[in-house]
Amino acid sequence: MPTPHALAHHSALPVARPSFRAGSRPALTDRFLAFDAEHPYVYRALERLTAQRLAAGATRVGLKALFEDLRWQLPAGVRGLNNNFTALYARKLIEDHPHWASAFELRRRRTA
Repeated sequence: MPTPHALAHHSALPVARPSFRAGSRPALTDRFLAFDAEHPYVYRALERLTAQRLAAGATRVGLKALFEDLRWQLPAGVRGLNNNFTALYARKLIEDHPHWASAFELRRRRTA
């Protein structure tokens, strides 16, 4: 699995750089990269769930539905599984598994 530093060099993924001003909240991309680095098992679980759904015959996979499944599976103490991260996880899954690209619907990102 690529490290956050390696992700910064992929064109489809966000650049790993601080993008917030002093006193303001970090950008979504920064929060995602921090969460992903702290909880790598979330990504591995999303990979597993995606592979299971595709193997069962699904042609489309919704990351929000996978997030709901994860909320039931993850330890109760895990916080921060933010629905705003779904698009970034979908992009990361496609980056690592290009053959899954048709299973996810992506929209153009408006913000960092």
